[in-house]
Amino acid sequence: MGAAEEITAWLREAGLAGPAEAPAVTPLAGGVSSDVFRVDLARGPVCVKRALAQLKVAADWRAPVERSANEAAWLRAVRPLRGPIVPEVLAEDTRRHLFAMTWFEPASHPVWKAELTAGRVDSAFAAAVGRALARVHAGTADAPDLARAFATDAMFVSLRIEPYLTHTAAAHPALGSRLGAIAETTLATRRALVHGDVSPKNILGGPDGPVFLDAECAWYGDPAFDIAFCANHLLLKAVWQPQHAAAYAAAFDALVRAYLKGVAWEPAEALEARAAPLLAALLLARIDGKSPVEYLTTEAAKARVRDAASALLARPALRFADAAGEIHDRLGAP
Repeated sequence: MGAAEEITAWLREAGLAGPAEAPAVTPLAGGVSSDVFRVDLARGPVCVKRALAQLKVAADWRAPVERSANEAAWLRAVRPLRGPIVPEVLAEDTRRHLFAMTWFEPASHPVWKAELTAGRVDSAFAAAVGRALARVHAGTADAPDLARAFATDAMFVSLRIEPYLTHTAAAHPALGSRLGAIAETTLATRRALVHGDVSPKNILGGPDGPVFLDAECAWYGDPAFDIAFCANHLLLKAVWQPQHAAAYAAAFDALVRAYLKGVAWEPAEALEARAAPLLAALLLARIDGKSPVEYLTTEAAKARVRDAASALLARPALRFADAAGEIHDRLGAP
């Protein structure tokens, strides 16, 4: 049975498709960790997502397929909060590691990554992302029930710590102790529900605000990871497209300022003191980790990021502005 037939049969079992309904099942491009489909049902289109055991990257990167249930649980936990807009889980099959959720039309909900890539950089939208993310963290901070439900340390290590920090440390032995300390601090901090993949590719620009997708890495831990992971992409895009560097810098500033303003569960300075070193580590990881960004292809661009990240990691204390300044200072370097 092919993927389309299997998904159709499951949707009938789940009551989303009629017994005789034969919907169009269209595979969607771009997924690294899952197969994603648009399914056009009589009731309207839905999105079906199925986790993969082997991720679609060059390195050998395997991950537990149970993360599908983890993502669905994050969507259910976050949906009642006054934070980002998230899809509604319509049906779930934990045995098959797939679930169906509401569909957002691309015409009215463009992917933020595509907007940034095209040079359409909206600082107000970046600020909205920062505010929404802070509301998720504030709304889930110091919640023992969520801490128990998302005690997914092994999965977070497999999907985030090992491929981004541990793998990068092996490629840069001189920075190994620094990267190891950052990883230890991250894993030891348990304050809020973490999305784990807050990337522009997983955020839609909807008319009512940002829509957050793809929470497979959800974990109850350090919220600093989410803001560092997201802000990292704005700095990398400035290296890729320096003609838009000023706009990316403004968006970076708007994102982190709005986020820090919403930090209510701990002093914002304490969170930034953890997030800024993470940001520096992730800059390096997106060049030499298991999941390098696909758009930085020249050795000159990679060297700029490596040099900036290494210089930042050599400092004993960091702030977000330090990372932005270091990247900006190197844009004109040969």
